[in-house]
Amino acid sequence: MTVPASGPEPGEAPAVGCSPLPTAPLVRRERVERIARVLKAIADPTRLQLLHLIQTSPGGEACVCHLTEKLGLRQPTVSHHLKKMAAAGLLAREKRGTWVWYSVDREGMDAVQGILRSPVGALT
Repeated sequence: MTVPASGPEPGEAPAVGCSPLPTAPLVRRERVERIARVLKAIADPTRLQLLHLIQTSPGGEACVCHLTEKLGLRQPTVSHHLKKMAAAGLLAREKRGTWVWYSVDREGMDAVQGILRSPVGALT
């Protein structure tokens, strides 16, 4: 059995029927890393549950103490997930006394919607 080559060797002409090289400019590495961080921040079932709970809470904000109770998870676990989403720009946080309250960051969520609508457009 012969394994097909992945492409022409350096200096060789492309095989017949091979598409021309892509002409689009390479997207800046920092930009795609930022998009990947945002997508990773929501690509977790617990984080999606947290996001939903915060969005649907009265006033659009929720205290960590209420989130832990609702999810049945320990406070350090919930705080870890919230910290990741806040770092990705999806949540805003405000410390009130000993507790931290979270709300959805509209700009961050708009950016996610833009990525989902047009990943290519989001990269430029």
